[in-house]
Amino acid sequence: MCLTLLVLGQTGLGVYVMVSVLPYHGGKWVEQGLIVLFAILFAWISVGFWIGVFGFLIRRLGGDRQSLVRRHPDSVLEKVPLGPTAVVMPIYHEPVRRTLGGLRAIYQSLQETGQLEHFDFFILSDSRDPEYWLNEQAGWYRLCEELKAFGRLFYRRRTLNMHYKSGNIADFLRRWGRRYRYMIVLDADSLMQGETLVRMVRLMELEPRVGILQTNPSIVNGKSLFARVQQFANHAYSPLFSTGLAAIQLGEAAYWGHNAIIRVEPFMGHCGLRRLTGPGVFGGSISSHDFVEAAYMGRAGYEVWLEPELAYSYEESPPTLVDELTRDKRWAKGNLQHLWLLLFAPRLRLAHRMAFLNGILSYVASALWLAFLMLATLETTQLVLWPINYFPDEPRLFPLWPEWRPQWALGLAGGTLFLLFFPKLLALLDILLSGRKQDYGGLGAVGRSILLEMLISALLAPIRMLAHSRYVIEALFNVTLRWAGQNRSEETGWLDAIANQAPGTLLALVWAGFALWLDPMFFYWSLPVAIPLILAAPTSVLLSRIELGQSFRRAGFFLIPEEVKGCNLLEELESDNLPQAHQASQSAFVQAVLHPVLNRVHGAFARRHPQGAKLKRIEALRERCLARGPASLNSYDIGLVAQHSETLEWLHRQAWCSPPDSPWGKELDNGFRHSIRHHPWQ
Repeated sequence: MCLTLLVLGQTGLGVYVMVSVLPYHGGKWVEQGLIVLFAILFAWISVGFWIGVFGFLIRRLGGDRQSLVRRHPDSVLEKVPLGPTAVVMPIYHEPVRRTLGGLRAIYQSLQETGQLEHFDFFILSDSRDPEYWLNEQAGWYRLCEELKAFGRLFYRRRTLNMHYKSGNIADFLRRWGRRYRYMIVLDADSLMQGETLVRMVRLMELEPRVGILQTNPSIVNGKSLFARVQQFANHAYSPLFSTGLAAIQLGEAAYWGHNAIIRVEPFMGHCGLRRLTGPGVFGGSISSHDFVEAAYMGRAGYEVWLEPELAYSYEESPPTLVDELTRDKRWAKGNLQHLWLLLFAPRLRLAHRMAFLNGILSYVASALWLAFLMLATLETTQLVLWPINYFPDEPRLFPLWPEWRPQWALGLAGGTLFLLFFPKLLALLDILLSGRKQDYGGLGAVGRSILLEMLISALLAPIRMLAHSRYVIEALFNVTLRWAGQNRSEETGWLDAIANQAPGTLLALVWAGFALWLDPMFFYWSLPVAIPLILAAPTSVLLSRIELGQSFRRAGFFLIPEEVKGCNLLEELESDNLPQAHQASQSAFVQAVLHPVLNRVHGAFARRHPQGAKLKRIEALRERCLARGPASLNSYDIGLVAQHSETLEWLHRQAWCSPPDSPWGKELDNGFRHSIRHHPWQ
């Protein structure tokens, strides 16, 4: 209620000033549209402003005394026995070494707690490309060998890929859910300390009405300049905003889909996702499942908590702007779907409906901002090119005189900037007052980093605005999206950057040129939006550069506590010592055929009894593969062959008997015999 009153009061004042600034004070339809859009956008940024302020005050007063963590001291938690818990990691076309390296770090950290016996790990693959899933199966075997984790670390790949990540989780729960009291969901880039996992389970044991407990993941492992800026912003600002958000939501928080623990029984009973029945984008499978599952858990009478004080929970940022926007395209459609649930889903709690609205506005706000700029351009055009209309609407006795109040306009712009940037300055003050400045490299380093981060954020805001506006329009027209794995390492090339940003750059050039022709003052007003769009391609390329990111790190910019003080999880991840089975030049399929141990591993995962025409096709493919080599098969054919255990075994025997000048004989002589001697796994 307090937040609502503050936001409404602040928005009302902003709208009053906006009406006073407009020449006709809302007397024309264009100005009325500007006022409506301004009210929505101003209220939107006001909510973020007050959440940041609340977070700062709560942290200065010693923390949120209502949080779950503060209810139970460590002396009590340490005595709580643990319930059986599954740690699940859904993956889809992810880098295998990074994904399994992170899982290994989590496993070993949990092992150090002495509580490993209460946890089982599941890798849940939806990968369709055989080069990925063969590498995943081989990596699983190597990891089990290294950790002695057979019987505790499991791998499953779905043969029918339905309903994306939520369908993958549902498939796991149907098969194994009743064995476990809790489920901890990880993303492919997640990292969590074992002590944090144990603490989460104990909190759930002490709080039987909590259905989901969500940590606040910190971003780490950023290499490119873009990723380093994002991870610094997350570490510097997130403590304020997450603390304020958690204090406002209490037991009606949102679930973010990963780095969270879920009570399995009510989740299975109440959080199944039916297909939406609305038109267009509001029909079909739910893309963004996490907010919906939290809302359904709340509807069932269970609490959902966000706990910022559960530390050592990590994730990674997309390495480039292009990759972030590609991810946002999926999220925009998923969040727009929530409008149907916001309006029509029965018995949802108000807080969860507001979470839906918040997610919708996180993308629709960009389209509203773009519409505001368009109406502002139209208003200026009318004032400059058309004669002044003293009777803009219905006939009246007295003319409506336009008024210009430039001082009020400057004050309104300054007030808006204050709402946007003041919470970031509060974050800097919080770092200083809490004695954490050395965690960021010292006062000078953190101060410089925040100023540069604000500049880069200002450059990126118009680019995101235009991209998100396009995504919203495409989603409303129900443009089909392709589900793909996330890039976590590649830089952006100039051709890709120009192709992605050329439409926005051309639009900004035309708009700025028109503004200059129309009115010099309007041209200056347009520059904060036009210049970032004009420079979007070089901005995208430069921010993607890993070497530039590392140069800024060496210069003391964008440091985070894990880099200054060290972090065992990250050190284990960066050690990257997962055993290799073969030379990097050899494909996973070649390894599956030739390596004696992995041939049996893949055969154990493969299907055994295809019949009829499918069996005949597989037999024809294996004959062709033996005679002409693996290059004679396309990806789909390799998938058919690699999923038939008898064919894999047959190819293995025949390949090892092949003449030296045959395709398989050449593969054997291409360093494979040497690698077998050094990594026999037998």
